Amino acid sequence: MYTTIETEQHYHIATIWLNRPEVRNALNDTMISELIQAFEILGADDTVRVITLRGRGKVFCAGADLKWMKATSTSGYEESLEENRQLARCFQAVYNTPKPTIAVVHGAAMGGANGLLAACDFSYAADDTLFAFSEVRLGLVPATIAPYIVKRIGETKAKELILTGRQFHAKEAAQAGLINQVLQEMELESKVAELIQELLQGGPKSIAASKQLLHYIAATKLETSIPYTVEAIAKARSSAEGQEGMQAFFEKRKPSWI
Repeated sequence: MYTTIETEQHYHIATIWLNRPEVRNALNDTMISELIQAFEILGADDTVRVITLRGRGKVFCAGADLKWMKATSTSGYEESLEENRQLARCFQAVYNTPKPTIAVVHGAAMGGANGLLAACDFSYAADDTLFAFSEVRLGLVPATIAPYIVKRIGETKAKELILTGRQFHAKEAAQAGLINQVLQEMELESKVAELIQELLQGGPKSIAASKQLLHYIAATKLETSIPYTVEAIAKARSSAEGQEGMQAFFEKRKPSWI
């Protein structure tokens, strides 16, 4: 089905693998399109409750494929605009999927790779991972990833890392908030497994609605967000899942989704 990524599902957990290890999982137009498709399909699949994003080989992702960028550099402005719209759609597809998303990062995350991990709900990295926003050193700008980076780490730290284009280690990435936690490789998988089990305790529809709620609030002024929040909790309390969750609590049993 795919040529640059792989997908697999075990129980309620889906994994999307970046699968171009021969070029350090660099992003090209095919991979971008396939990522959009995979996140949209898995996001709509009721049997999937958590999605993890990983990279095959020695690194998570080296950013954009420079050979692809060079080949398309002579294309006209309109064609370039459409290519970058597609890249923006990719990050939106990751960010907007209703399922909890976890990036599991190792080796290196360069340039656009940071857009992928920042668009995920959770990101964990091995302690020897290197990061960089290297676009300025190529005479480019990290435009389509910037909204997700600034959301994650704020404007001040984003300026420091983006304007210098320097490499930084996983510890600094965690301190900045780009990733949730840095772990030794042996501990990384157990932490991800622990998080998945915690996420499975929540109602699937409740988690999806909570993600939508948080995204709306983050993009809206306080006064505008209040009516939305009132409606959101009213819908949740009257929903079948909300009724089941409260009933299970009072009956001292597990809800149906566990």
